[in-house]
Amino acid sequence: MSSILVIDDKDSLRKMLTQALSTEGYQVESAKDGRSGLELARRKSYDLVLTDLKMPDISGIEVLKNVKEMDVDTSVIVMTAYGTITDAVEAMRKGAYDFITKPFEIDHLTLLVKKALENKRLQAENSLLREELALNLGFSDIIGSNEKMKEVSRLVSKVANSDTSVLITGESGVGKELFARAVHSLSPRRDKAYVTINCAAIPSELLENELFGSERGAFTGAVARKIGKFEIADGGTIFLDEIGDMELALQAKLLRVLQNKTIERLGGSKPIKIDVRVVAASNLNLMEAIEKKRFREDLFYRLAVFPIHVPPLRERSDDIRPLAEFFLDKFCKEMKRAAKTFSKDALSLLEKYHWPGNVRELENTIERAVILADGKKITTDHLAIRVTRPEDIQLRDGTGLKDIAAHAQMVAERGTIIRVLNQVRGNKRKCAKILKIDYTTLFDKIKKYDITSDQVSY
Repeated sequence: MSSILVIDDKDSLRKMLTQALSTEGYQVESAKDGRSGLELARRKSYDLVLTDLKMPDISGIEVLKNVKEMDVDTSVIVMTAYGTITDAVEAMRKGAYDFITKPFEIDHLTLLVKKALENKRLQAENSLLREELALNLGFSDIIGSNEKMKEVSRLVSKVANSDTSVLITGESGVGKELFARAVHSLSPRRDKAYVTINCAAIPSELLENELFGSERGAFTGAVARKIGKFEIADGGTIFLDEIGDMELALQAKLLRVLQNKTIERLGGSKPIKIDVRVVAASNLNLMEAIEKKRFREDLFYRLAVFPIHVPPLRERSDDIRPLAEFFLDKFCKEMKRAAKTFSKDALSLLEKYHWPGNVRELENTIERAVILADGKKITTDHLAIRVTRPEDIQLRDGTGLKDIAAHAQMVAERGTIIRVLNQVRGNKRKCAKILKIDYTTLFDKIKKYDITSDQVSY
């Protein structure tokens, strides 16, 4: 049961709030002024404090400050009259969850209280997840002991404490987003928002709206104001994945945002100040894209203040075994299966395979093997690893007809997508239209089949 402390100098309002919130199932205590409220807060930790802003002894701002010093996780809602809304907004800047103006409907208040407590619960869960990540999914557990990856980890740790823009490069599936999250989690912004957006998965005409937001009436269908990802990430970090797929016109707008630290919503005329740390990632060779006039050189250097390259799995074969064992343990626990081990031949096959899909492909392979294996050993029969040759992609000997059919379809789809992309000079929207599939479906297949820019003529 969540505990709530109500602080207000008006007896009637205090009693009404205590009764209403108790009826909602909360454990409620009250205080007639700020000093007595803080005395209660010193003796007991509350999930939420509901305080009046203007009180005769000490203000709600002072209550907020002291409560947060005692327990930063306690949510605080400030009650205020219309004439003191400016002060209430200031309270939010100092850590209040929200404010509510008097007089108010009790249903409105209980809804706000419910949201505040839910937000506190989510923050607690995020904190636990961060601790679990630090304890169980640390660099050493996830990536083994390869010297190249140790250097990547060292660079991440070194840059995390600054606000410097970071550009993470590497092939699909190497774990670029894992390192982007690590930059945020190790930074002073760790308790603020971490917002991700895949620049290749959203059509260019919608991406600007997603990034910067829009005002009501900015375009057909804009029936309400939309807050963009940069505003949502204010104070925290935004991760721009697949930045190399962003259209040139939008690249210019992004450059201005990075230079001026302000955004303008679509249809808006007022610049909005933002404080956002930018981490970008790309599996493309951006220098080649610059030469082909597909990526702005000035934006590249603005993003790549601190470049980090994540090597492919084939260049760190000594990490394959610890990664495979980590994923094996993970999926056995998730699927509630008995602990399993790899046979000698299975480990040998894992270590010899070149993993074109990198860590993502390895993870998917182990997950499938855990599903297939009934005994305590993962054998080569459970892995179904593909052998890739320049002229073809085939399955190992002994694979069943179902897998052969699936991979035959994969080979046909991959070849067709590459052929059509070349016909339309890399225009994914035209390609999707010709193939009669959604843009997002096409993007997913390009990622799945590891179709890279050097296979397509632009």
